[in-house]
Amino acid sequence: MAPMFDIIVKGATVADGTGEPAFTADVAVQDGTVVEVGRVDGRAHRTIDADGLLLTPGFVDIHTHFDGQATWDPTLSPSCFHGVTTAILGNCGIGFAPARPGGHEWLIELMEGVEDIPGAALAEGIKWEWETFPEYLDALERMPRVMDIGTHVPHAAVRAYVMGERAHDLATEDDLAAMVKILEASLDAGALGFSTGRTAGHWDSRGRPVPGTYAPAEELGVLLDVMTRKDMGVLEVVPAGVGGVEGRDKPGALETELEWILAYGKRSNRPLTFLIMQRMFEPDHWLGAFEAVREANRAGASIRPQVADRCFGVLLGVQSRMNPFRWAPSWAPIGELPMAERARAMRDPGVRERLIAESEAGSEGPLSLDRFTRESWDRVFPLDDTLDYEPAPEASVGAIARARGMSPWELGYDRFVEAGGTRFLLFPLLNFGRGSYDAVYEMMSDPMTVQGLGDGGAHSSLVCDASMTTYMLTHWARDRSRGPKLPLEIAVKRLTKDPSDLYGLGDRGVIAPGRRADLNLIDFEGLALGYPTRVEDLPAGAGRLTQRSEGYVETIVAGESVLVGGELTDQRPGRVVRGAR
Repeated sequence: MAPMFDIIVKGATVADGTGEPAFTADVAVQDGTVVEVGRVDGRAHRTIDADGLLLTPGFVDIHTHFDGQATWDPTLSPSCFHGVTTAILGNCGIGFAPARPGGHEWLIELMEGVEDIPGAALAEGIKWEWETFPEYLDALERMPRVMDIGTHVPHAAVRAYVMGERAHDLATEDDLAAMVKILEASLDAGALGFSTGRTAGHWDSRGRPVPGTYAPAEELGVLLDVMTRKDMGVLEVVPAGVGGVEGRDKPGALETELEWILAYGKRSNRPLTFLIMQRMFEPDHWLGAFEAVREANRAGASIRPQVADRCFGVLLGVQSRMNPFRWAPSWAPIGELPMAERARAMRDPGVRERLIAESEAGSEGPLSLDRFTRESWDRVFPLDDTLDYEPAPEASVGAIARARGMSPWELGYDRFVEAGGTRFLLFPLLNFGRGSYDAVYEMMSDPMTVQGLGDGGAHSSLVCDASMTTYMLTHWARDRSRGPKLPLEIAVKRLTKDPSDLYGLGDRGVIAPGRRADLNLIDFEGLALGYPTRVEDLPAGAGRLTQRSEGYVETIVAGESVLVGGELTDQRPGRVVRGAR
């Protein structure tokens, strides 16, 4: 008798995650595991006709900030709408465990300041059912969820737990010994690694640096030695200098950071990943860092620069925290109005004239364009329905305004008023040197790099980059016109096998017998990003920007369909990933 499977996906175009050429095949799933790939003869409780559809492994997003959201939201929106089946939390050295009673508010202020997640939402949403890091994992595990999650141990939280009010000071030998014990226990409980944030561009909601920002490299060496000795975990670093001259870091900061990263990488058996982006004013600066990493890796290190697939920037608009008209005196009576009334008020010619005149006069608001130079409009682009995140220089607000004989403030204002005040302008800050993604292409084409920096759950009033997984396929594998594309198979590998391998998750990332049945069935030609929108769906009624997608026919986690036709089902097979496997 022919075998009975749970699912058979028939006749899909399979990009299996290895980077090898795609092929047509059936895929059989049983008990949450892929059991056959090829021509499958048998019956199934459910057969999916996948003719003309792309089948990939589920995406593994190694750079998210769902540390708080994961305690109240089983869906981890918006990542669940972008093919992500495994999300890794606890990045950039910040998170919510360990956490002493009485220290919760300060950890919330850290997350709010660094990652732009509303503090009110975190304060109301998190129920604090833990103190230690192992207890945090236990609390996460009690909630069934759409996707699997794993997490790093965050340096700032460890320092705060051990040192209290001295968390910004130099650690003593006793402090280091206590940190070592916490990391050991956390790794034993299933932490996937340890993260630290060292850029001066990160600070809490009161303007204080993140604990660990200025910790000596020797402290990190002691903690990395724990992972080396136990042969467990990945070290994730946000290095000083990652923001370049537009951040708060000193010139030469990245070079100094690389010295200890390379040295420790060569002495450790553990993988290290550090964030790197192209600077706008030093567009070739990353090349030297990459060559230094190659040399270290040839000497035995395992260092993976972590790169993004589009610009690091912000969305300007009246629904964004970075509203260039926000600092004009006449904005105050308008800014508190409901969106429909605000848009109506902005259409008033007198209001328009006053806001433009006051904004052109200049302001000192912390997020005003004056903070970046008065020529910023040549680096700002309308974000239309085409969602062109790699626009040509002549498409900038400044260039269009000059061609039309009007001021960029007028053009920007009119764009904001369109569609009831829901339109945005794109303002790239990094990864857009020389006005293109040519350097991003080179970074992603280097096999030593790993894909990340989507920041799922974070920067929620400025941008929505959790959609970078979808963008990898739509822009880089299909639509790019301003330069070379990535082969589809390589794009898929970067979203699946590569991040899985980095974190030792050998049970996923590839479609093959014995691997976990985390799968995406995609209408590749119909795959598209939705326009960013603002929603008020966080605890305490807090708002955020989110972005949906079209073209995900089905997302399967551990053999269960969690998303069909772009909408979530009621299945919650996701669990906490504890350690490498």
